[in-house]
Amino acid sequence: MGDLPELARAILAGATDAESVEVCVGRAVETTVRVHGGVVVESLTTAESHGVGVRVVVGGREGVAHAGSFDADVVDGLVAEARDNAVFAEPDERVGIAAPDGVAVVPVDRSDDSVAATSIDDKIALARDLEAAALAADPRVRGVRTAIYGDTRSETAIVNTLGIAASTTATVASLSTSVLVDDIDGGTRTGGAVDAARGPAGLDVAKVADLAVGRGLQLLGAGPPATGRPLVVLEPRFAATVLSIIAGMLSGERVVKGRTPFADRVGEEVAAGLLTMFDDPTDADSLTAAATDGEGLACRPVPLITDGILRGFLHDSRSGRGLGVASTGSALRSVRGGPTPGHRSLHVAPRSGDLDAFVGDIDDGLLVASLQGLHSGVNAVSGDLSVGVEGVMIRNGELAEPIREGTLAGAIPRMVHDIVSVGADLERQPGGAIVPSLVIDGLTLGGGG
Repeated sequence: MGDLPELARAILAGATDAESVEVCVGRAVETTVRVHGGVVVESLTTAESHGVGVRVVVGGREGVAHAGSFDADVVDGLVAEARDNAVFAEPDERVGIAAPDGVAVVPVDRSDDSVAATSIDDKIALARDLEAAALAADPRVRGVRTAIYGDTRSETAIVNTLGIAASTTATVASLSTSVLVDDIDGGTRTGGAVDAARGPAGLDVAKVADLAVGRGLQLLGAGPPATGRPLVVLEPRFAATVLSIIAGMLSGERVVKGRTPFADRVGEEVAAGLLTMFDDPTDADSLTAAATDGEGLACRPVPLITDGILRGFLHDSRSGRGLGVASTGSALRSVRGGPTPGHRSLHVAPRSGDLDAFVGDIDDGLLVASLQGLHSGVNAVSGDLSVGVEGVMIRNGELAEPIREGTLAGAIPRMVHDIVSVGADLERQPGGAIVPSLVIDGLTLGGGG
């Protein structure tokens, strides 16, 4: 781990008996390689960042301060700066730092030494191999827009005056590409894919290239869809995207502020009985697994929806105080910002079937290939949803014509009730979710056809 816990404790020593203080210290090294034309390294960057964040709570007021350096002349004054900032804050009965809650930490190994041990030349070779594989995958591939290798090594330490002391290390490596495919109308389609693992050895060049090219090819000749209400089939990567939006609405902070359609519904049926969804950062198979959260509390499985019944929300200590409940160890944070509750490793319990089986059983459906405008097209307060979509129509159990410039519209509280199939084909996503394919009824597909 190095010297980060010692640095955090040294900064904490500036606290007085009259205040509660939390110190978060982080360091990261990031490498990114972009290649073009097989022999050209378009860009190569390696950057190291440092950060220190301090929260001081005194008299019901919270002050924060942060710095992007470990230099003594910078960090030595952070507690005093945060203390001064607290004077100008409004009193808030919810502010405070986390206290140990007795939940045991489940060790999670998030590091792969090969990230640091792999040479720059070998990292460049991975990106070049990816570009070459994509170009060779199909004669209709006109070019590769991007072929990128990236990795990050990070360390974090959190200590506070109530006895919290936590430290973590993590690595992640990734490959991604976007390909250009000649369309039958003379235009160009694009296809993209990404793979991520703890280290370079876990990356699959051929898989990324084949997925990217296949996603471009499946939309050749696409046109606007006819308006209708087809069954919508989501492969795991899109199921993860949609379910992450739902999980975001289960943040305790949203509940406190009345900004979610799921507030005050614990114990009620809020989804189809097929859906069991939970956050489990202790699952080492998830790339976002963690032993401790952003306040230093032990991460733990958090049930959200079980057989369609809302079980609870994701809490940090602040949102928990607002509702009179304990933190669920769900604080997320960066060094520069304070904690906020959220999901880290979203899971869905598998049921039966897979993507191919779902397609084969549908007479009128849409296999989603792309979703656009998710940030602007979802109202997290009301749950209304309207997003752009590309995909392939399903006719009598077969993939039919591709579509683009479509719109999917509905309401998330209704949509989760209209899940008609949950697959057994669990996939680990680069963003940490482990979810299967889904089939959803009741959404409206709009278009010009």
